[in-house]
Amino acid sequence: MPAPELDHGKVRETIELLANRITERFPDSGLGRLASHTVAYADELVAIRRGVVRPIRSLRVAVVVLVASFFVPVAVFLSYKRVGAGPSDVWSFVQAFDSLISILVFGGAAMLFLTTIETRIKRKRVLEAVHRLRSLAHVVDMHQLTKDPEVVLMDGPSTQSSPRRELSAFELSRYLDYCCELLSLLSKLGAILVERFNDAEALAAVDRLEDMTTGLSRKIWQKLMILNRTQLDA
Repeated sequence: MPAPELDHGKVRETIELLANRITERFPDSGLGRLASHTVAYADELVAIRRGVVRPIRSLRVAVVVLVASFFVPVAVFLSYKRVGAGPSDVWSFVQAFDSLISILVFGGAAMLFLTTIETRIKRKRVLEAVHRLRSLAHVVDMHQLTKDPEVVLMDGPSTQSSPRRELSAFELSRYLDYCCELLSLLSKLGAILVERFNDAEALAAVDRLEDMTTGLSRKIWQKLMILNRTQLDA
């Protein structure tokens, strides 16, 4: 039985539903537009994930041809040695052997580069996508940054430079909860990218993304706890 995997369609559907919920409760809000943008980016990730999973066949053919070409000098050297068509004196043989060793050393390094080039191309795509998801997570954090529950609950005087605070305690709790949901879904999009791409660097990048979104969500939950505690005391 195959291991269960994240369904991109379901995750995208969840993000779209969240975007609709935010827009319905907070029309024209920046968070709603950000959620809608995340839906569009989730669609872009389909092509990126497909490219990561699918082999680059033209590149693999080129690599096989180039790798095979490195063995031509070896075959020529061995044929000379077998049929006696090469230089007969020892010094010439040593020179030919030394050249062969150099070809094998540099050829081996080149083969290592060529055989990993496909992985590096795919890794670059994944890392760029993860970086975009990290940027979106930071934007979510900026949206909740000024949503201070203590100011809402205490209803203190504002200064000329204070941000506009028009949300009730209930609305603020919903807004912060939406931020947590969006952060969680961003980390799920990152996990989808590497489900079938077992590359250590890409997996580490997604793990760091998840750690970051978890940390940001933890800060938001601290605000929610303040709201909930105050409402219970009331």
